[in-house]
Amino acid sequence: MRSLETTVLDDAKAQELSERLADVFRTADIGDVFAADIFFDGHPPFWRFQLRGRDDFASWLEGYSPNGAEVTVVRTVPTVTGFVTEFVGRHEEDGAEITDRKILLCEVRDGRIAELIVYCSGAWDAELRGRHAVEAPLLRP
Repeated sequence: MRSLETTVLDDAKAQELSERLADVFRTADIGDVFAADIFFDGHPPFWRFQLRGRDDFASWLEGYSPNGAEVTVVRTVPTVTGFVTEFVGRHEEDGAEITDRKILLCEVRDGRIAELIVYCSGAWDAELRGRHAVEAPLLRP
């Protein structure tokens, strides 16, 4: 059983790590934001998979991340062991705009992300965004 720190991660550190994590999804370059033994738990729609280690995560990310992706950090909330952050993504695919939303739960150890759990809405094209706007209009963006 792991011991948990008793203090919340400093807000400035959480914000910094969140932006660095967004850069990872923008560029598909994992840089030095992750621990060597990073544990990744991915939850795209209708699926779940897990990876361990920087090399395995980097290989997956290279195949997953679209070229030129825009990622906006919507909010970041520090937690006792790390932070939770929300991303909104946008990229072009065959000339069409694709969007997504992610909630990322991050555990931080020694200033690096040691565990990353991602819940993703999946890729939304114009047709899906239009259908959603008609069938389930949002009260907030």
